[in-house]
Amino acid sequence: MADRLRPLWDFDDLDATDGRLREQLERAQTDAGRAEVLTQLARVQGLRDDFDACEELLQQAESLAGADGGARVRIELERGRKLRSSGDGEAAVPQFESAFARASELGEYYLAGDAAHMVAIADERNMLEWTQRGLELAESQPEAAYWAGPLLNNLGWHYFEAGDYETALDTFERALEVRKLDPGNPQAIEWAQEAVDEARKALGS
Repeated sequence: MADRLRPLWDFDDLDATDGRLREQLERAQTDAGRAEVLTQLARVQGLRDDFDACEELLQQAESLAGADGGARVRIELERGRKLRSSGDGEAAVPQFESAFARASELGEYYLAGDAAHMVAIADERNMLEWTQRGLELAESQPEAAYWAGPLLNNLGWHYFEAGDYETALDTFERALEVRKLDPGNPQAIEWAQEAVDEARKALGS
């Protein structure tokens, strides 16, 4: 996993995640490192729909980040997620786009893939463009390879909801192939298989 903080996450147990991140915050030896951890604590608050607490933590991160590129990328990503989750998807898009550009320039390809997948979610008009951009990154940069699964999954549901079940099935099957390359994530493989089954059911097969 190219994101050193991702192993601290359990999206099914935010309390435990919060605890591990706070322990990491105590261990961080630089202001930039602390800023990065604060962005993840902000994400926890965003997932709890406590957007005021989320923004407060992001502001704390900004005060510590200085010119550190990696910390700035994470601040933009999490502020974008906060904006989208709180109902302002339009304002979130520039945050994600900036995070993508900055992360790509820094060679932080895992974070760039995250940003591309968030633009694709937040900006429906440009979903296909950003999905393709994210897939090209995932194909060319091993650190970003993980994001092919989420990108294809989201694209598949885009086609499914539009009633294009054949294209949805093809996309879900591609997503399943990608997910199987990561046997350490069985839940993602299960979800990918369920999406394939749903598309086949819609096609009557």
